[in-house]
Amino acid sequence: MNRHNLLRGLWALTLVTLPVTSFRYLPFFGGGTVVRPLALYPLTALLLLLAWSAWRRQISPPWPRQTPLLAAFLLAALASTALGLAFAPLPLRGVDYLSRALRALLTLPIGLAFFFAAAWMNRTEEDLRFSLRWLLLGLAAQILWAAAQFIGLNTGHRAQLKAIQELFSVRGLVKNKRVSGFTFEPSWLAAQLGSLYLPWLTACLLAGWRLWRGNHPWREISLTLGALAVLLATYSRSGLVITLLAGSVTLALTGGEARSRFWRWLTQGLRPSAPQSFLARWRVIFPRLGMLLGLAALLAAAFFFLADKGYISRLWTSDFESVWGYLVNTSLGPRAAYALAAMTAFDQNPLFGVGLGASGFYIYPNLPDAVLVGVSEIAQALSPASGLFPNPKNLYVRLLAETGLAGGALFAAFWLSCLADALQRLRSSQTWQRVLGIGAFFSLAALALMAFSQDSFALPELWLGLGLAAGAPLPDEISTSEERFP
Repeated sequence: MNRHNLLRGLWALTLVTLPVTSFRYLPFFGGGTVVRPLALYPLTALLLLLAWSAWRRQISPPWPRQTPLLAAFLLAALASTALGLAFAPLPLRGVDYLSRALRALLTLPIGLAFFFAAAWMNRTEEDLRFSLRWLLLGLAAQILWAAAQFIGLNTGHRAQLKAIQELFSVRGLVKNKRVSGFTFEPSWLAAQLGSLYLPWLTACLLAGWRLWRGNHPWREISLTLGALAVLLATYSRSGLVITLLAGSVTLALTGGEARSRFWRWLTQGLRPSAPQSFLARWRVIFPRLGMLLGLAALLAAAFFFLADKGYISRLWTSDFESVWGYLVNTSLGPRAAYALAAMTAFDQNPLFGVGLGASGFYIYPNLPDAVLVGVSEIAQALSPASGLFPNPKNLYVRLLAETGLAGGALFAAFWLSCLADALQRLRSSQTWQRVLGIGAFFSLAALALMAFSQDSFALPELWLGLGLAAGAPLPDEISTSEERFP
């Protein structure tokens, strides 16, 4: 096998294994670490081979335009952590500042590895098509396992499913009937669908770009419907909101051509130039009317399916006597409390923060009084028998608390740079460039919302989708070499 095929094989394995985010058998990960991507195995081999090939000058890695910003952010995080070590807080539950910082410093390079690998392996239209095919193969496996979970949980086979899940995951299944697929928990699965898989499926459909041969995108449509069905089965409120809002914004701002094509097709039988006989016109109108009625029925079924779950319906049935009372009744109180308490660290050092991983030391002493009584999750966390180390559960709060305004501004600049590239690609006449623009735009919109409920730098979906777009040249860039990479 030559170098090119070996690199592509390792990259394909990385993409296919992305759904498994809490793999049981990863060395050097502590027992409290739940973000453990299986894809790290092929990704590590891929990066080692790329580094070896670059050292031997067989390839020249095409550094994406965001590299200086990411390097500056990494330096800012390292400086904040070094500064925080000089003013380290007291250990919490046997965890000291240095061990927590070392664990946190490991997660950031993991995320950056996904970004740069995606950028280096996607330089051309052929590269992008190859990547998306293997990425969606992983999605197909995710859909099948989630469907098996949904059927099994509703037919009394929880024990068997739990045993299978624990063969590869550090966690079995959640106590209710929510599906988690290959991920750690249902909300992780929903975030993965909304910020990684659905953006690229939507991009292909809106741009009219086919990943496989044939004029009809039945594979893309089938995978999209399957992903949406799994999203409903997670009952994840954050995942549903993320996908709905990010998808709506993407469709409104980037789907003008697709909306026009759909409207022309929908009104085909009503235009004066359409067939005039009643039978011929009805044959044109009937499938369009059937599609609209079917879509309305699906939306109604989805609403009643979700509303039947008390976890969902509490959002509009809970009394709004007070803000904290509503948040507690809707199970949002603990997350809001953790984020608010972590901001105490930002207040103490707003410029540089307290260092990566250190925001958790400031959470328990600064929890709002409103959640100290009557909230089971907080009571369990504060129990002397608990060994849980808290985290902000909010990426924006974590960035500000741990890296300060300096790190937060640099990370925001990284996202804005990706957004600027996406907007430039949207104006291109090349279909695959528009796919890159739509996919990156949808991913950014979803990540901007996902950051309110997740805070780990090691999650692949935070980096990989943006990396797929970052490696390709912009439409107005003139290539000085026809050599492909790698």
